[in-house]
Amino acid sequence: MTFLDEIEACLPSLRRYAFALLRNRDAADDLVQDTLERALSRRHLWRGEGPLRAWLFRILLNRFRDDRRRGRASLTVVGVMVEPAVSGGQDERLDLREVHEAMGRLPADQRAALLLVGLEGMSLAEAARILELPEGTLASRLGRARAELRTMTGRSGPRGERKAAEP
Repeated sequence: MTFLDEIEACLPSLRRYAFALLRNRDAADDLVQDTLERALSRRHLWRGEGPLRAWLFRILLNRFRDDRRRGRASLTVVGVMVEPAVSGGQDERLDLREVHEAMGRLPADQRAALLLVGLEGMSLAEAARILELPEGTLASRLGRARAELRTMTGRSGPRGERKAAEP
């Protein structure tokens, strides 16, 4: 598979992650385009160590952080809204909305970690490389993010059972 073929295979994941970070399709597409331009213009820096996908995600995340530091108004971080695979009833939609809103209140570092592992299905090692963190630090951020989501949504335990209402 050529370099360009590998990049093309990563496009859906890059777009999904950018949209999850920005919640704005146009801004997400701009971020992915900036990422691709940076990757192609700096192709000579690709050392072939690890998966190309991780290198592209690191570029995307760095571009996102750079834009946030510059204060670009269009780059507002919010949570991710993922539609359930099976259509549920009103209770399931309300639960999903509650989790979406809670993710929007997580600190950016916890949200970025949770999105890479939970949404993109990356391993701890791959997500740690992208975020340039030790795996233990990433695992701690994921644990704190999950615990905070459980607290914000009134769920307890790893299975997410709702806490019983106190009399």
